[in-house]
Formats: sequence, C-alpha cells, structure tokens
Amino acid sequence: MGQVLGEVLPLAIGVAIAPIPIVAVILMLLAANAGGASTGFLTGWAVGIAGATTVTLLAAGALARSGSQPAAAWAQLALGVLLLLLAVHRWRSRPRRGQEPPMPRWMAAIDRIGAVRAAGIGVVLVALNPKNLLLCIAAGAAIASGNLSAVQRLAVVTVFTVVAASTVAVPVAAFALGRTRVTGQLQALRGWLTAHSDAVLATLLLIIGAVLVGEGLSALR
Repeated sequence: MGQVLGEVLPLAIGVAIAPIPIVAVILMLLAANAGGASTGFLTGWAVGIAGATTVTLLAAGALARSGSQPAAAWAQLALGVLLLLLAVHRWRSRPRRGQEPPMPRWMAAIDRIGAVRAAGIGVVLVALNPKNLLLCIAAGAAIASGNLSAVQRLAVVTVFTVVAASTVAVPVAAFALGRTRVTGQLQALRGWLTAHSDAVLATLLLIIGAVLVGEGLSALR
C-alpha cells in the first residue's frame, strides 16, 4: 500500500496546485454568498476527483483481470505522453512578468453563484479539464495496478482525494474559522497563483509524465 501511495501522492499534488479551482473558491469566499457557494464548490470538486479516480480504478481493474497487460502498459505510456504535452503547453502559455492571464468568463459572475451551481462547477472542473482528468485517471490506474484489497483501495482513493482537494478545502475552513482575518491573505494568494502557478504546474507535470512514460516502457519490455 505504501508504494501505491508513493505513486499517487505526486499526482494528487498536481491536482491540488491547479490554479483555476483555487482562484474560483477564493473569489467565492470574497463574494456575498461566501459560505454556501464555497462549500458547494468544495463538495463538487471532491466528488469529481473521487469519481474520476474510482471509475478509472474499476475500469483498469477489469482490464487487468482480462489479462490485457500490454494494453494497460500502453495506456500508462499514453497518459505519460499526454502529461508531457500538457507540461509543454503550460510552460509556453504561462504569463510573462507583469502580464495578467485571462480568467474564464464564468468567473465574472461568480458572486451570484449558489451552492448547487457551485457544486456543479466543481465537478465540471474535474471532468472537462484535461490536466485534472488525466491526473485522476493516472491515479486510478496506479491504484488498480497495486496488489491491494478493496479496503486498501478505498483508503488510497480517500487519501488521494483529500490531498488533491486540500488546496480548496483549506481556504474554505480558514474562512469559516476567521473571515475577517483571512480576507487579505486570500487576495494575496490569488495574486501569487495567477502569476506563478503555471510554471510550477508545468514542472510537476513534466516530472509525472516522465515517470509514467518510464513505467509504461518498462512494462512493455
């Protein structure tokens, strides 16, 4: 179990440092309906992460039981290549010094979003974002490849989800405990993420992609 956790934790960190969900929850916390919207978004974000990982885990497990080991290795290799391509794209599209990157249009109306709609956005940001979805798929495949019991697999999926959603959960919890004390810190965090997260994320995706490609090639030998 420890080896599988070692494989999925870097993937969870890759999901955790995604800038858009963190900026989105910060904007929700600075809006009028802060509590309801941010809690709904956190719920949807966590459900999306756990759901995508579990679906992949079940599919990869069925593939392994069918004896399709080469197919699983090729899938791992393909995931690694896709993450490498995403790393290059992230690096090339990172904002230059003094440049403000564009935000999605739906963020302009984020102060009017309720809890249910915020939860839906959280799920969608996992399902429709290639980077987040690929990392969850890679985690599900890694868990499926380990010789784990059903309880151990559930535990690993839970740990992965908690770590991946932590950067959204921490601001929500901090805001609930002390709204006036954290407002300035949330604004500063939003500015730092806007300026630097793409470069950090590109580096992490490069490392994870290279590891997956190496593991896929090793399995094909």
